[in-house]
Order: sequence, then C-alpha cells, then structure tokens
Amino acid sequence: MKDIKILAIESSCDETAAAVIENGRKVLSNVIYSQIDLHTLYGGVVPEIASRKHIEKVNPVIEQALTDAGLGLKDLDAIAVTYGPGLVGPLLVGVSAAKAVAYASGLPLIGVHHIEGHVSANFLEHPDLEPPFLCLIVSGGHTHLVIMKDYGEYEILGRTHDDAAGEAYDKVARAIGLGYPGGPKIDKVAKEGNPKAIAFPRAKVDECPYDFSFSGLKSAVLNYLNQAEMKGEEINRNDVAASFQAAVVDVLVERTMHAAKEYGFKKVALAGGVASNSALRAGMKEACEKRGLEMIYPSPIYCTDNAAMIGAAAYYEFLKGNFSGLDLNAIPNLKLGERK
Repeated sequence: MKDIKILAIESSCDETAAAVIENGRKVLSNVIYSQIDLHTLYGGVVPEIASRKHIEKVNPVIEQALTDAGLGLKDLDAIAVTYGPGLVGPLLVGVSAAKAVAYASGLPLIGVHHIEGHVSANFLEHPDLEPPFLCLIVSGGHTHLVIMKDYGEYEILGRTHDDAAGEAYDKVARAIGLGYPGGPKIDKVAKEGNPKAIAFPRAKVDECPYDFSFSGLKSAVLNYLNQAEMKGEEINRNDVAASFQAAVVDVLVERTMHAAKEYGFKKVALAGGVASNSALRAGMKEACEKRGLEMIYPSPIYCTDNAAMIGAAAYYEFLKGNFSGLDLNAIPNLKLGERK
C-alpha cells in the first residue's frame, strides 16, 4: 500500500497551524503560529482578533508546512481540517482555507473533530498504540473520560457538568493575579507552594462516578481569597495555586483509575492542553505505576492545539472513505463522536 500523505489545518482557537502527516503516525512537518502574546494583553482569547490573525497567517503557515515537508500539492492524498468544536470565526477561516485548497488541487476533503485530534496525538509518538484504550481528555474547553473503542469510535464515560479543568485554571490564575494563559502559570508557581496548605474541595457527582465538576472548586478558591482580603490576611499565591492544582489533579486521577479498574484497561492515555501539566503527569504516572498500568501521553507540542494531531485523526477517516463535501461548515458546539 502506498504511503498516505495528508495536509492538515487547525484553527479552532488562537493557534494557526498546518502539518503534513504520513500514514497517521509520521510527522513530516508541523508549523504552529501562536497568538498567545497577543491575547495575553486582554486576559484571554478575543474571538474577533483571533479570526483576523488566522486570516493573515493561514496561507503562510500552509506554505511553510509544505516547504518543511519538501512536498507540493501533487504529492498529497487529502486535505484535512478541524471543523469543530471551537470558536466559530477561527474555525471558519481554517475550513474555508481547506476547502479552497481541496477544490484547487482536486484532493478529497476530510473534516476532523478537534477532540478526536487531541486523542489521536498519542499515535504520533507511540507507533505501536492501537485501540481500545482509556483516555482522559483535559483542555480549556473540555474534560472527558472516554474509551477509544476503535478509530473514530468513542464511548464517553464521564464529562464535566460545568467548568472544564483548563477553564478553572484560567479563572483561578486571573483571580490570584497570574494572568493568561492560566494553566502553565499555575503549574509554574505551584512548584513553589504547599499543595496541602489549603483544604479545597474535591467534588463528586451523585450517581455519575466518572463525571467532573470544577465550578465549586473555583468558587472555593475565590471565597478563600475574598475572606483573606476582608480579614487583612496575607495571601500566599504559591500555596493557593499548589492547593488548587492538587485538588484538580486528585479528582482527575481518581476518576481515571476508577474507570481503568472497572473496565479492565491496562493502557491509560492523556490528551488535551492540560495533559502537558507537570503535576497531572506526575500524579497519573504514580497512580499507573502503583497499579501496573501503562501510561501514554504526547509531548507538550502535541498537547496544545496543533495540526499534526488533526492529520493523525484524518488518516483513519481517509481509510474508511469518510470524506466531506465542499459544503463542509464550522460547527462550534460539535459533540465528541458526532459526524456532520
């Protein structure tokens, strides 16, 4: 069988990315233009600004990905793009660019679910990994515990009822004066703090043993800060960050280990932007080693939004012949497992 090369495009939030992936596992190029410095000025992603910057950068990023791979459009087999979930403006830029390239080149178009891309990032550095396996997906907009039953086939065991873990990180970081992006900044200062300094809650959801809730934890942190301020007490933000992070990690690890035991999985994967968090990796690794489980996770560059993971997911859609028409549209609230 000939090697399948796919040009993939990702623009669901504030990274403009393109990559060329061979056979769903080999990265021939991976180009990312990040807008973090731009949005840091505003304390978070501004959709209109993100969309305008995507328009400016999408073509140069695609051209660079092809150059880095040493390929032209004639050498490709398909064009892939994230079409949801995400911010509708940024998604539309990527989808429009992908449709234009597919039309001009006569290549098939593959719409890819952003979260399926995050899960598929694990294939890029673990070539022997095959489904089924258990995967914890933790990002700014999503917290899911899923079984990847087969390529493109998922069973959702648990999800968050309110804030995603990454969203809670951003809100707490803002409250203690760390700014945006919250995840890396809390992870950094937490290393200087005491994770047992403050007893923040670990929420459980009645009758949903694998579900998550982080809104109460976020509120507990805000209440602690407000009470300390009213009493004139000094706030050690390192301790606050460390204690908050410990509460998040404890819940994520506990739910995942419970599912691994109940469903008999020996492989546990991490995916999503928060999968690069050092405390989560350490906590999950310790728990897996204690139970004799294999822990799998991508390098940080493949945890944050990137196009290589989209190309990895697209390969298996290509093999199934699941192509999209040129009427493909952005779907900002696309659910995991949905096909539009």
